[in-house]
Amino acid sequence: MPLGDNLGDKSDSRYCGVETEFNDDMPHVLSCNVNGGFDFVVAPLMEPGYRPSLIDKASRDSTVLPFAGSDLVLSPSQWSSHVVGKISSWIDLDSEDDILRVDSEITLKQELAWASHLSLQACLLPTPKGTSCGNYARCVNQILQNLNNMQLWLRIPLERSDDDDAVNGTSDGMAVELTDSWELWNSFRVLCEHHSQLSIALDVLSSLPSANSIGRWFGEPVKAAIVHTDTFITNARGYPCLSKRHQNLLSRFFYYSIQIVLSGKPVHKLSGGNSAAGADHSDNYAQQAQRHPLRSYLDYVGYLYQKMEPLPEQERFELGYRDFLQSPLQPLMDNLEAQTYETFEKDSVKYIQYQRAVSKALVDRISDENASTTTVVLMVVGAGRGPLVRASLQAAEETGRKLKVYAVEKNPNAVVTLHSLVKLEGWENVVTIISSDMRCWDAPEKADILVSELLGSFGDNELSPECLDGAERFLKPDGISIPSSYTSFIQPVTTSKLYNDVKLHKDLLHFETAYVVKLHRLARLSPSQSVFTFTHPNYSPNRSNQRYKKLRFEMPNDTGSTIVHGFAGYFDAILYKDVHLGIEPSTATPNMFSWFPIFFPLRSPVYVKAGSPLEFHIWRCCGNTKVWYEWCVTSPTSSPIHNSNGRSYWVGL
Repeated sequence: MPLGDNLGDKSDSRYCGVETEFNDDMPHVLSCNVNGGFDFVVAPLMEPGYRPSLIDKASRDSTVLPFAGSDLVLSPSQWSSHVVGKISSWIDLDSEDDILRVDSEITLKQELAWASHLSLQACLLPTPKGTSCGNYARCVNQILQNLNNMQLWLRIPLERSDDDDAVNGTSDGMAVELTDSWELWNSFRVLCEHHSQLSIALDVLSSLPSANSIGRWFGEPVKAAIVHTDTFITNARGYPCLSKRHQNLLSRFFYYSIQIVLSGKPVHKLSGGNSAAGADHSDNYAQQAQRHPLRSYLDYVGYLYQKMEPLPEQERFELGYRDFLQSPLQPLMDNLEAQTYETFEKDSVKYIQYQRAVSKALVDRISDENASTTTVVLMVVGAGRGPLVRASLQAAEETGRKLKVYAVEKNPNAVVTLHSLVKLEGWENVVTIISSDMRCWDAPEKADILVSELLGSFGDNELSPECLDGAERFLKPDGISIPSSYTSFIQPVTTSKLYNDVKLHKDLLHFETAYVVKLHRLARLSPSQSVFTFTHPNYSPNRSNQRYKKLRFEMPNDTGSTIVHGFAGYFDAILYKDVHLGIEPSTATPNMFSWFPIFFPLRSPVYVKAGSPLEFHIWRCCGNTKVWYEWCVTSPTSSPIHNSNGRSYWVGL
């Protein structure tokens, strides 16, 4: 049965599996464990004593392989939903023993062929023996080329030496070899060409590496975490529990839809049939606990799952967008659809911030003594269907100021809605609707306040600078622009999911496109750094919207080596004085969903050795008809310059 029911969570992490020994009676194995509360088993498919070299060559072709029963012993749905195949752990494809190496290769192919025949969803591959895995990876890569939809989970221990001397690469003045299982995984997946069906099952041990070292794994394709019974400690009542660090780790596994698999024999002596969480259960539950030797461990994992905070409303809304690549909007070239407007208009937090900014600007512009006699001219440029008009009028009502509003909108379909709104709200004497591109309109008078909502995920990527350059002529010399400035930010990330999704297109164009993404499965490798800043109004005679920035990122020492799949981009905007909004993680406006981050992919992932800096360059380029970005890495290795001359991705003026 699932671990529990968390609001809004329908992910795989609700299901918990158990690692079992070989048994040729698969119906019995499945029945015992599913009736014991587990959702699936990780079970060996082949008799562990089998070796191809021990079979008489004359009879090899007719020999029936010692698998755990035929495909008929379980229904197809049972095989696919409740069984993860466990490949024989003795295999060693990089052994110096020729017989063992050949036996290993034959057996691996036989077992995976059988698992594919059974339509299993996944198979657990044994951990590579030693540090060399070239032949093992070669064989797995061959299999991956013709595999059905089955995932291969490579078993990797979650470990890294965090000894200070080891991290620095010295011990009593001598070089030491770091223990970092991520290096083993990275070597294996690079040899397998970052194949999307090659995933990870992390062995969680009693000792955990640093938080930064663990953080790398959340950008990797981790499908399962195998938690051993000897990782559990004993609570005051004698039940198994986990340390605080392990508890926090499991909570993150749940959040990232990583399934838990329990492994090992019970190491806690319990009397009766109580649960690990100490909660009361029905007699049936207690009988199940007595029946399955690992039931107390399962109950504790379920207790941790149920203890998790439910997803906030904003995250539940964003569930369907997680790690989904979207092309950024082209607001000047394209007219937005009603559904797009409606989505943005639901973001009440954004408009509350705009209302606060307009309120402060109105108070600064007009004193209380002049409030009843002076009318402020406010222009909303890019009015859409009117939410900024409404926020501005509410700010005027709140502050007791008089407004005259011009609502400028180029989308003729949105203008229809604007006229309807003005009539419905009785704003005819206050609001004038202008159906025009702000860059082409000749205003009949100058504005005290210019309000716009032209920001993209990277701040300037929806051409706010170019639009406001054209609209600033409406402002009085001492006029106020809302927003008054905005800054883009960028940071390196590991995100195997997004890299593989881009790679699926098998072309250059998609690797040179910046995407809007609700980032989820990723590792943020270093704090974000500021990139480009634009300020409005900008009356500089030599102003230019072209920009260039070189950034140097330092990875925390205890992280270990990493791989960079691309760069996540954000923005932070100052609307007016101390009123800001943005999505940069350290200062993000809470509960605002109008903007997802932007993602700049790399054509080839960049390996960054522990302690090495990462140097990144980005350009904002402007032409007569388009604006585009170019980007590259120059250290620790050089990448090609992406999107040269805007050949793949650009925003039309």
